[in-house]
Amino acid sequence: MRSRLSINRLVVIGVGLIGGSFAAALKRARAVRHVVGVGRTRRNLDAALRLGIIDEAQRDPARAIRDADFVLVATPVGQTPAVLAGIGPHLPRYAVVTDAGSTKRDVIACARRFLGDHFPRFVPAHPVAGTEKSGVTAALAGLFRNRFVILTPQRETAPGAVALVRRAWETCGARVVRLEAQEHDAIFAAVSHLPHVVAFALVNALARRPGAQRLFGFSAGGLRDTVRIAGSSPEMWADICLANRDVLLPVLEDYEDELEQVRSAIESGDAAALRRMFEQARSAREKWLVKKRD
Repeated sequence: MRSRLSINRLVVIGVGLIGGSFAAALKRARAVRHVVGVGRTRRNLDAALRLGIIDEAQRDPARAIRDADFVLVATPVGQTPAVLAGIGPHLPRYAVVTDAGSTKRDVIACARRFLGDHFPRFVPAHPVAGTEKSGVTAALAGLFRNRFVILTPQRETAPGAVALVRRAWETCGARVVRLEAQEHDAIFAAVSHLPHVVAFALVNALARRPGAQRLFGFSAGGLRDTVRIAGSSPEMWADICLANRDVLLPVLEDYEDELEQVRSAIESGDAAALRRMFEQARSAREKWLVKKRD
């Protein structure tokens, strides 16, 4: 029988939506004794303390992790190199380190470079969960329930470290699966990174039109549903797009080709082509998205 998860000292570097929700979920499950939060702003750390999500606040990651059993790096991926370089020399021998980045190949490369002999105790991870809100005040203890968490361990990764990270996410209510890092980045370029780029671009295109305030004032559910994710963190998504650019750019080109076909059909008045493209899209949505949600 599997023993109950017990983490003595959890350090969360980046106490935002994901890091805060992870700590809150483990606290609710009574799976962690002491949570140290590390962040850039005193205001966010004070909020985390006030909400009971962390027990101690630190501004210096290297100092925070010296007695850690488990370290979660939940910063935007652009900050990962500096974080790993800063904590690498100070990690306790027994500490397990994981991350929550939406890209994996770049994070793994940084971990190899900066964690040295500690690399086998690093488990790359990506919780496929979130909202358009950010900061610790958006954290939810139930955020990961029945959501996927992707692990992309390497050949050197210690099985015990993988098992501990898996159990931590399962304790949060997540469904844990494993993928190769290359496959992970290709999948999420298409199903996550591209939709965010499209949402940001659509809002910008409309905002630049004459009378934009009046235009948005008449918007209804269609626009709001389409651009909800444009409320996400600009810093985080800029980092993700650049980190995954080699696979995101071809996906973006495919989308541009599809838009050009729609434009061409509208321009030529080809109703049959439009109906065909729209019907294909509706059928694919019902097959792959509606049934999955149900």
